[in-house]
Amino acid sequence: MTDPIADYLTRLRNAIKAQHRVVEIPSSKLKKEITKILFDQGYILNYKFVESQDSPIGTIKIALKYDSVDKVNAIKCLTRVSRPGLRQYTGYKDMPRVLNGLGIAILSTSQGVMTNKEAKEKKIGGEVLCYVY
Repeated sequence: MTDPIADYLTRLRNAIKAQHRVVEIPSSKLKKEITKILFDQGYILNYKFVESQDSPIGTIKIALKYDSVDKVNAIKCLTRVSRPGLRQYTGYKDMPRVLNGLGIAILSTSQGVMTNKEAKEKKIGGEVLCYVY
């Protein structure tokens, strides 16, 4: 697999389209950090990191968040920005605004994975991984 982050986002998108409650994704450190950001920003209901004794790679179980009345998911769009063939970097002065500030951009910076708002406050730039709204 050449792009595990794109696979992570595609699994989430497919689970949302099929209206699943829980989705299991193979884990990595970067995927765990992205999952924590999605939980902190209120896009997912809950998550659990499951370590396996059979293989060194564990899984991430993500409980998706739906509105109780009209069954609409909290995540409207997941878009991969930086790809292995075309990396997208940004400085803190040129930080992207997603949906005029209503969405978030997830960045990989020298100080870890964070949202565009946190990176702008800390005045650091990095690779734009994805947009979420």
